[in-house]
Amino acid sequence: MTKTIMITGAGSGLAKGAAIGLAQEGHKVIASVENESQADGLRDAARDEDVDLKIFKMDITDPSDREAMKDYEYDIFVANAAINEGGPIWEMPMDDIRRLYEINVFGTLETARIAAEYFVGKRQGKIIFMSSKAEKMSSAYKGLYSSSKHALGAIAKALKQEMEEFNVQVATINPGRFGTGFNDRAVEANWKWYDEDQHHTPKDKLEASGNSLNNQLDPQLMIDKMVEIIPMEHHKFRVVYPESTAEDMREEEKKDWEIEI
Repeated sequence: MTKTIMITGAGSGLAKGAAIGLAQEGHKVIASVENESQADGLRDAARDEDVDLKIFKMDITDPSDREAMKDYEYDIFVANAAINEGGPIWEMPMDDIRRLYEINVFGTLETARIAAEYFVGKRQGKIIFMSSKAEKMSSAYKGLYSSSKHALGAIAKALKQEMEEFNVQVATINPGRFGTGFNDRAVEANWKWYDEDQHHTPKDKLEASGNSLNNQLDPQLMIDKMVEIIPMEHHKFRVVYPESTAEDMREEEKKDWEIEI
């Protein structure tokens, strides 16, 4: 069955690929992007693939931009827009920390609330939060992003229960580490503020934290999984892909019970 699907943060990465892939499958896709440059890039990509997308600008932290959501009708809302920054939480600039939470948690929640109210009104719909393996896996220099996705997972779990009486579904999709450039930008962000002469965290440890970039997966695999899952009527509340990532997350949760100080 053809669905109308709204996706935020579709100007790049997995959501950009999923928006095009869903349109190729015959779904109607409403894609929000942060700025006009991304809008132009997505239009060009859609033209190259010969698909139609409805594209509009929405910075999810901007109240006036969020109002634009109310102009559309849709069956599924995918809250994808996010940023990733790494570094030692105790030394990172607080402005950077607040900005990440404004986007990944508060802005995301505000858009989901708009979608929830719309779906409650018609007693049908589905909200999908794009989370991450990081939701269950925090480690040194990656805790900020992990904490934001952990918050999002808790929000999604509660919202799922709250929405059931209104016939509205809620789920998360938790990708593993895919090579879209998203993770690379997070590592690069360390060097915006870090000063070896002023900060205590050793430079070599920050550099080593980027080693995980060597083992990133082909993003098309995750895009194909999103295109499969997003329109489905029924699936798991937490969709983790690939399965090896799900195993890593389960193992990490078990280890948490054994940690001592």
